[in-house]
Amino acid sequence: MGKKFNKNLIFFIGALGGLLYGYDMGIISGALLYIPDDIPLTGATEGFVVSAMLIGAILGSGFSGPSSDKLGRRRVVFIIAIIYIVGALVLALAPNLTTLVLGRFIIGIAVGGSTAIVPVYLSEMAPTESRGSLSSLNQLMITIGILASYLTGYAFAGIEGWRWMLGLAVVPSVILLVGVIFMPESPRWLLEHRGENAARKVMGLTFPKNQIDHEIAEMKEINAISESTWNVLKSPWLRPTIIIGCVFALFQQIIGINAIIYYAPSIFVKAGLGDSASILGSVGIGTVNVLVTIVAIMIIDKIDRKKLLLIGNIGMVASLVIMAILIWSMGIQSSAWIIIACLTIFIIFFGFSWGPVLWVMLPELFPMRARGAATGIAALVLSLGSLAVAQFFPMLNEVLPTQGVFLIFAVIGVFAAIFVTKYLPETRGRSLEEIEAELRERTSATTVNFDNK
Repeated sequence: MGKKFNKNLIFFIGALGGLLYGYDMGIISGALLYIPDDIPLTGATEGFVVSAMLIGAILGSGFSGPSSDKLGRRRVVFIIAIIYIVGALVLALAPNLTTLVLGRFIIGIAVGGSTAIVPVYLSEMAPTESRGSLSSLNQLMITIGILASYLTGYAFAGIEGWRWMLGLAVVPSVILLVGVIFMPESPRWLLEHRGENAARKVMGLTFPKNQIDHEIAEMKEINAISESTWNVLKSPWLRPTIIIGCVFALFQQIIGINAIIYYAPSIFVKAGLGDSASILGSVGIGTVNVLVTIVAIMIIDKIDRKKLLLIGNIGMVASLVIMAILIWSMGIQSSAWIIIACLTIFIIFFGFSWGPVLWVMLPELFPMRARGAATGIAALVLSLGSLAVAQFFPMLNEVLPTQGVFLIFAVIGVFAAIFVTKYLPETRGRSLEEIEAELRERTSATTVNFDNK
């Protein structure tokens, strides 16, 4: 039981950064209902409070990926936990708009680091046959964090306690800080920097014993290719894959999910619900998000990644189009529950497709020598997409009807489906080294010969 407990604890703590990402992403939606009572906000400054976190995330994701390739995944996560704590305390004590924006920016640095490092760590710690489900823990933690933020917002709505809402992120941040002290380093990073014995010791915690020799042999074969991280990143053979990863990450953010997460209570208020009812509606959506992500964990290693993405696209686009048609025919003030129902359907399809699959596939796409840095680049683009939605959605929602805004997201969903069909490779059922070997051979970079099991 000890080894099983240790394995579960490794993946739980490893994914805890995702929970903090989800909490800090979702809590601002409830807090924004009450911040203006203490700190005056306009439509533009409201968008800036939300987007300040995402500006920080661009910086955090840009630096954390290359840093993790050099220092190790574990050390960077430790630094991220400290930044989370500092940012939460600044937000809880913010006396004015400038400090509020600063706190969101600090939190954003940690969020960007989490998006770059957590998927890489989980992917490298997981055995091939369960890599999809274990890597999906990041998305599950994100959804739990979002739900926790909605519940916290609802709990403190009665006293308009937005400082408590933002400051309670300290609790999981401290758990992450303490937990990461006892976490093992990624075996693939250890093989390159500390040697085979160190990698084997860690793999013994999470890999079946009969797979370790084979995995080590493949890792050594890839590791024997003499290339620096920078040379791999700038190489012509990797460039198309980095572009694909970046576009993939961008689509996940601009497909509509962040407009729902950031502004759901504001959307519900516009539709005629009260403040508390609007937050409670968000709690329902957050609960569905968690439950459907659990379903995704159970099926993601049984169904091809691309098929899941395309099924998700169909459901998301359909829900947005149906919602727009019904609002146009009935009017926004009569459509509160229609909006909740359609957005819930959107969340269901997103929750088992684009939500978890992105975090599973991003690290799978990139080679070992530059996995952290390349995932960091994609995470940077992801943060840019999230920033664009956070900054421009309130403005669009002021000049366009709600149904018109969500029809824009529906069109984006159609383009995302075309992208998946034409450009995204399938990665299910293959080791990270096998995926890398195929990438190198497909681009005529290097031929790698693995002995078949």
